Order: sequence, then C-alpha cells, then structure tokens
Amino acid sequence: MEPGLIFALAGAAIVMAISGTGSAIGVAFAGQAAGGVLSEDPEKFGRMIPLIGIPGTQGFYGFLVGFLVLNKLNLLADAIKIPTLAQGLQIFAICTLVSIVEAISAVWQGKVAVSSIYLVAKRPEQAGRALVLPIFVEIYAILGLAAGFLLLLAVKI
Repeated sequence: MEPGLIFALAGAAIVMAISGTGSAIGVAFAGQAAGGVLSEDPEKFGRMIPLIGIPGTQGFYGFLVGFLVLNKLNLLADAIKIPTLAQGLQIFAICTLVSIVEAISAVWQGKVAVSSIYLVAKRPEQAGRALVLPIFVEIYAILGLAAGFLLLLAVKI
C-alpha cells in the first residue's frame, strides 16, 4: 500500500476514534451527574437529556471529517485516488488537529454540562438557560469541524 494512502487513512481513523473518545468521556461526566439528580427526582429526566447528549456532538463531527477524507480518496466508489506522501501527511495532520480540538471540547463541554445539570436540579425552570452554557463550548467544536472541512478542501489529490 502507498505511504500517502496509509497516512490519509490513519488520519481518518484517528479523527473518528479520538473525537468519539472525547465525546464518550464528556457524555459520561454528564450522565453520572444526571444519574445522581434523577435518583432524587426522576421527573427531571426530560430536562436532563439535552444536557447529557450535547458533548456527544464532537464524536459526530470527527466522524464527518473522517468521512470527508474517505470521500476525498474516493474510497466509497470504484476508482481510489492515491495521495502522494505529502498529501497523505497533510491529511493526517489535519485530522490529528481536528481530533484534538473535538476531544478536548467534548470533555470540557461535559464538565460544563455537569454544572448545568446541577443548576436544573435546584431550579428546573432554568433548563433553557442551563443549556446555553455548554453551547458556548460547542461553538469551538463547530469551528474545529469547519477548519477541518476547509483545510481538507485545500488538499488537492
């Protein structure tokens, strides 16, 4: 197998795996906090769902970037495009950087969601405002996705 293709595929795998891992950690933080609240008041379940799930979006963003790499390489069709070593390294670097942004933002978004969950536990009427707090972290996850998309467009194969 060509070295450029190996690096590009490794980049796709890394961005999917690391972003997904960060999301799993963030969702776990939020889920643990919500579990504690729900053990006391199960009626708050509906208000907890968005707060538990929001750190999971970064996993989707990483999956999307990995999918874009596979599409760029035309791996989902018959005629595979083989990148040069330089192009493969560029894709690998882009995917690595995006995975770091997505994983870190997912973990921190999970921590902010924990604070929002505690807010809803004490003041259920503040559920809408509580959701705004982790959305601020989401902005940077979206910027990471956008940067990855634009940088991948710049790699010509």
